[in-house]
Amino acid sequence: MGKINGHTRVGELGIIAMRGSEGLARKAESWICEWRKGEYWGDDCPGFSLPVKLVRFSTGEGKALLDHTTRGHDVYIICDVFNYGVTYKMYGMDVPMSPDDHYQDLKRVIGSIGGKARRITVIMPMLYEGRQDNRTYRESLDCAIALQELTAMGVDNIIAFDAHNARVQNAIPLSGFDNVRPTYQMIKALLNTVDDIELHRDKCVVISPDEGGMTRSMYFSSALSLNLGMFYKRRDYSRIVNGRNPIIAHEFLGSDIAGKDALVIDDIMASGDSMLQVAEKLKAEGAQRVFMFSTFGQFTSGFDAFDRAYQDGFLDKVFTTNLIYQRPELLEKPWYRSVDMSKFIAYIIDTLNADNSISSLLEPTQRIEKILRERQPQYFK
Repeated sequence: MGKINGHTRVGELGIIAMRGSEGLARKAESWICEWRKGEYWGDDCPGFSLPVKLVRFSTGEGKALLDHTTRGHDVYIICDVFNYGVTYKMYGMDVPMSPDDHYQDLKRVIGSIGGKARRITVIMPMLYEGRQDNRTYRESLDCAIALQELTAMGVDNIIAFDAHNARVQNAIPLSGFDNVRPTYQMIKALLNTVDDIELHRDKCVVISPDEGGMTRSMYFSSALSLNLGMFYKRRDYSRIVNGRNPIIAHEFLGSDIAGKDALVIDDIMASGDSMLQVAEKLKAEGAQRVFMFSTFGQFTSGFDAFDRAYQDGFLDKVFTTNLIYQRPELLEKPWYRSVDMSKFIAYIIDTLNADNSISSLLEPTQRIEKILRERQPQYFK
C-alpha cells in the first residue's frame, strides 16, 4: 500500500458514482489523477472509478451489480439524491428518479459491497430528507432514520454540504459526519464574476433571508468583515400550502443599505419565490445590486420568475453549486453562475484517503483572507 506525504493510504482508492452523479465524480477523479500520476504512475493514471450497474426491472424494482472487487478498498460513493434528470422505465413509462429512488439505489450499492471494503464514505452533497430533521408534532424523522440506516449497513463516514440542520448528526453520535460549507468557493466565484465588486462594509452588506439562516450569514459577514442584515418571515400559521405555512410579508431588520451591494445567503433555493421577494424588498430599501448565493439551486418552479426579476432590475446574479443536478438551460441564463465544487470534493477524498485531517478544508478563513488580500489589497493597507 503506497504512501502520500508520509501517510499510509487507508486502502486502494475507489470512487463509485451513483446515477446522475457521474459528471461530478469524473471531474473529481480527474483532479486526483492529475495530482497522483507523477508520484505513482508516471504520466498515465488508470483512474479510481469502480463501475456499478443499477438494474431496473419493468415493475420498477431494482438491484445493484458491482463489476469490480472492493476488497480492501477505501470506497467513496458520490450520490446526488435530488437529480430528477435521471429516469427509468416502469410499466413502459419514463419515471423521473425521486430522492427516495436514489436513496434506495445507494443502499443497494452498499449492499453489493457486502462488507468487503476497508472503509465506506458516502458523499451526499444535499442530505436526503435534510429538511425533515426535527419533530414538532406527530411526524416522521426521516433524515435521522436514513443516517442510522446507512451506518448500520457499514458506512463509516457521511459527508454533506451545508446541511439544513447539522444537528441531525446527533442521530449517529459514534459515526463520522462532516458538514462542509462552500463559503470560500462562493466568494471566489463572486470575485471572478463581478469585476467591480468591493467587499467592504461601506460598499457591501450580507443579508440573511430569514432567521433560520442567520448562522450561515453570520459566518459570511465575519469572514468578509461586512455588516449583517436579516429578513423576518411573517407567516400565516393558520394555513398550510404545499406543505408549509405561507409567507405573509418579509420584514427587514438591519442598518441602512442604500447604495450598497447586497449578498443574500441561503442553503436551499427551492422555487426561489422567497428569495425573489427579498431581492425586491432590498431594491426598495435602496440596494445598488443584489447577488444571491445558495448552495443548492433546485428551481422547482422553473426560471420564468428569475428571468422577470432580472429584466426588472431586482436581481443581478445568482450563484449556486454543481453539487446537485442543473438543468442545461440554467447554465445559459445571463443571471446565473455555476460554482464548480469538483476540485474541493477531490481535495476531501485525496486527504481522507491518506488518513489526513480535513479540518483546514472545513475552516477556510485563511484562504478567504488570502484571496481578499490578493484581489482587493486597497482594504488591507
